[in-house]
Order: sequence, then structure tokens, then C-alpha cells
Amino acid sequence: MKIAVASGKGGTGKTTLSCAMAFAVQEEVTLLDCDVEEPNSHFFIRPEIESREQVCRPVPAVDSAVCTGCGECARVCRFNAVVSVGKKTLVFNELCHSCGACIRICPTGALKEIEEPIGQIETGRRDHVRFVSGRLDVGQAMSPPLIRKTLEHASPDGLTIVDCPPGTSCPYVTAVKACDAAILVTEPTPFGLHDLKLAVETIRDLGVPFGVAVNRVTDEAHPIRTYCEAEGIPLLVEVPEDRRAAEAYSRGESINSVMPGLNETLRAVPEKLKAML
Repeated sequence: MKIAVASGKGGTGKTTLSCAMAFAVQEEVTLLDCDVEEPNSHFFIRPEIESREQVCRPVPAVDSAVCTGCGECARVCRFNAVVSVGKKTLVFNELCHSCGACIRICPTGALKEIEEPIGQIETGRRDHVRFVSGRLDVGQAMSPPLIRKTLEHASPDGLTIVDCPPGTSCPYVTAVKACDAAILVTEPTPFGLHDLKLAVETIRDLGVPFGVAVNRVTDEAHPIRTYCEAEGIPLLVEVPEDRRAAEAYSRGESINSVMPGLNETLRAVPEKLKAML
């Protein structure tokens, strides 16, 4: 079972909850850090890294000796990654989505596919937690190919927790739609509620079963609870505001170490989500 831990905004506690749940479950678990633009779960898991692999994606390259400047490639590219200027063809890799349409339509075969390095994937382990993290190279704009490659490391039979990118754009969609169920992490603030609504709207379009986790709760009668009750959304976890958790976070420790009472609650989350499938 693959569980996405996502949110509509950054800083709500996705990584905190992902790592805490990985430590809480009493079985072999795989944690995938798919927040490839800024992965940070390694600070809390502290795995022994066993391997690193480079990840590439296909992009077009122009053979100017063969190109006639007909412009067919530019016309077919919906992302404006290929541009014809006079008789010259230019390729902007940062806009390319690697669909291959320009290569297929070129009448002279002037466009060839080459591999462009975009990042790397680290794999390691700590106790019962198998750790996999994608890291996008500085200057790269296209994270979905690296996210998809990281997702290939999910456990085929056991539990996989996916620490997703923040927001509701392409990286979020790429990670969440590959999972069986999701936890949307939020906080009981007006901003948290606003961005939770965006995440809920998106995940409903994807058709992925989900529940909500609320971080830093100070009052039981918070607006997230009211919203979830009105929308019929399961409230899976409520993590109370606790200075000890902030101190543990600043030391690079999981909140399990200072809030052991959460372990039983977090262990029950996968079963609650499985019942929704």
C-alpha cells in the first residue's frame, strides 16, 4: 500500500508526520522523499546511505547539418520548448516535457533524443525503515520525471509512505496520483484551511481516497474540524501544539521521541486508509 503525505502548502508538517509514521509502524516500511526540490526527511531518518544513482530524462538535440528549418517541430511543441528562428531551430530544455513529438514529426531526422541528467536518487536504511530520496539538480526545472523515478522504488508488497511536494501543481499531482490513498496535512489557521481546500479539490479530481491530519492543534474547536465534518472528510490525526516537538525538530529528531503517545495513533492510520479503499 502506498500512502501519500501531502498538503496544499509548505511548512504544515508533511515530513514531520511522514517520518513519525515510518518510525511508529511496527513492520518493514519504505519512506520515499518525493519532495525532490528540497528533500529533508534524511535529517530525521538519518539513514545509512547504501547507493546513489543518477537520473536522466530524454530531450531533443538538433543536428544543424541535417535541419532544413521547416519549423514542423516548433509547430507541434505545445510547451514552446522548440523554436524556429529563420532557418535555425533552438531547443529550450527547461521547457521540454520529453513527449518526443518533435522527434517523431521531423521530416529529415534532424532531431535526436539525448539523455540529460536531472538529479539523483539515494537509497539507504535505518532499522526497519527503508529510505529512498530523490534530489533535483540545481537549475533543473522539471521535477516530475525524477518523482516518477523515485516512486519506482516503492515496496511492491509492503507499506510505502510518500513524502510529497507541497502545493497543488504538477509535482503534487505526479506523486499523489501514483498512491493508493493520501493524508492531507494542514494546520488550524486561515491560511491552512484555504490551501487545504485547494488540495481537497485537486485530490477529489484525481479520485484518490484521503483523510486529513491537523498539526499544531491548540483548540479542539478549530476551523479544520468544522470544515472536515461539513465535507464528510475523515480526520485521521490531530497533533497538539507542543514546544517539545519544536525542540526535537530543531535537533533533527522525530517527534516520536518526545510525544510517544502519538505512536499508537499513527500506527492506526494505514488501517483506516485501507478501509477506505
